[in-house]
Amino acid sequence: MSINTIVELFAKSPLKPLQEHSNKVYDCCRLLPSFFEETFQENWPAADQLYRKMASQEKQAGALKREIRLKLPRGLFLPVDRRDTLDLVSHQDRLANRAKDIAGRVLGRQLVIPISIQPAFKAYVQRCLDAAQQANRVINEIDELLENGFRGREALLVERMIMQLDAIEDNADTLQIDLRRSLMPLEAHYNPIDVVFLYQIVEWVGGLADQALSIGIRLEIMLARA
Repeated sequence: MSINTIVELFAKSPLKPLQEHSNKVYDCCRLLPSFFEETFQENWPAADQLYRKMASQEKQAGALKREIRLKLPRGLFLPVDRRDTLDLVSHQDRLANRAKDIAGRVLGRQLVIPISIQPAFKAYVQRCLDAAQQANRVINEIDELLENGFRGREALLVERMIMQLDAIEDNADTLQIDLRRSLMPLEAHYNPIDVVFLYQIVEWVGGLADQALSIGIRLEIMLARA
């Protein structure tokens, strides 16, 4: 996306670039379930291809973030605070960074989730991805919210969506606790270093849901000031 396009987007719809960036971030995150499916089968060439796609999406999201930071018009009237807008972009970008880092760490060590907990792990990854998807949905509602002056039925809809995001993140926390408990009896059967990495991956995946919720919180703060 060119610099002029970024400026034009802000002139047409001040929140549109946020949505463009959020969509690119989610494009990166949504590849994680397929990535882990390939690692379960120890299909490392296929996993590597998916990692490269994620890295490409993350790079594109980073480029969009930098363009928004550099070209967010200072003299153009915006319905939301400029600093809040830039802060929200940074929080969004961390989602893509985390997803890529998870895949990179698993691929680099060729780490395979124990077979006995793979179903629970898949459900956990999907729930954390649900949080990322919900955050993206919320961001994509703010155009309608802008048209209604951040009030009315659309404001209530966004508020409910953020509450749903909070519930998803809470559910992901519960799944993480259960997964850790399931992993404990298996520790003796694995290389201690691998065990450390397994716990780290579980934590990092949970970080996706945490980061998605932080996007909702930042959006709430931004709208409260509008």
